[in-house]
Amino acid sequence: MDKTVSSAAEAVAQIPAGATLAVGGFGLCGIPSVLIQALHDTGTDQLEVVSNNAGVDDWGLGLLLGDGRLRRVIASYVGENKEFARQYLAGELEVELTPQGTLAERMRAGGSGIAAFFTRTGVGTMVAEGGMPWRYDSDGNVQIASPAKPSQTFDGLEYVMERAIIADFALVRAWKGDRHGNLVYRAAARNFNPLAAMCGRITLAEVEQLVEPGELDPNEIHTPGAYVHQVLALTPAQAAEKRIERVTVREAVA
Repeated sequence: MDKTVSSAAEAVAQIPAGATLAVGGFGLCGIPSVLIQALHDTGTDQLEVVSNNAGVDDWGLGLLLGDGRLRRVIASYVGENKEFARQYLAGELEVELTPQGTLAERMRAGGSGIAAFFTRTGVGTMVAEGGMPWRYDSDGNVQIASPAKPSQTFDGLEYVMERAIIADFALVRAWKGDRHGNLVYRAAARNFNPLAAMCGRITLAEVEQLVEPGELDPNEIHTPGAYVHQVLALTPAQAAEKRIERVTVREAVA
C-alpha cells in the first residue's frame, strides 16, 4: 500500500479542532516542523498536545502556542519557550507536567495496548499525591490541580499507577521512510518520535529521504509501517532546514 501524500496540507487537513496530538522531537531535534507549519496554516485550534516540550517561541510547536491554538499540553518541562511559561502562569493554558521517563512510557504503553502501569517515579511527591497545578486563573490561583493517583506495594516498595496515552493523531519526522510507512530515525533525532508514532490512532510522518519498499534493512527499521498511515516526502530544502535550540561555541584554537 502506497501511503505517500502529495503535500503537508493534504496530510493535516483531516485534523479537526480539539484533537489530541502526539508530537515527536526533543527541543528542536527531530521535530516534524513541516507538518506543524502546515497545521498552523489551517487555523485549527483548541488542540491538546503530548510532547516532551514546546520547543522555542518562533519554531515548531511554538508557532501553534504563540497563536493561541493549544488548549492543553502534556509535557516534561517548559524548556526555552517563554511564551509557554507565560501562558501557563497567566491561566491561558492547561499544562500537565510529567516526569520524562514516565511520559515516554505512557506513550509506549498507549501504542502497545497497555492501559496503565506502575512505576516508582513520583512516589512520595505531588506527582502521586496530587495537587500539581494544571491550570491557574488570571490571579495566579490554582484553578485545576492534578488528582491523586492509585498506588500499590510490590515486594515492600510503593509504586504509583500511570495511565497510558493514546492520541487522535501523531506527527513525527524520520530520516528515511518507504512508501509502506516503515521509518528509520537518525541519531538523537530518534528521541520521542518512535513513541509518538506508536500512540497515535492516525500517524503522519514526514521523511527526509523517501525510498522504495525493500530498500530499508528490516533490522534497521525503528517504526514499522503498521503504525504509520501517511508519509510525506520532504523537499531537499525542507529536509535541510534544521534549527539549533541553543548554539554554544568556543573560541578557535590557533
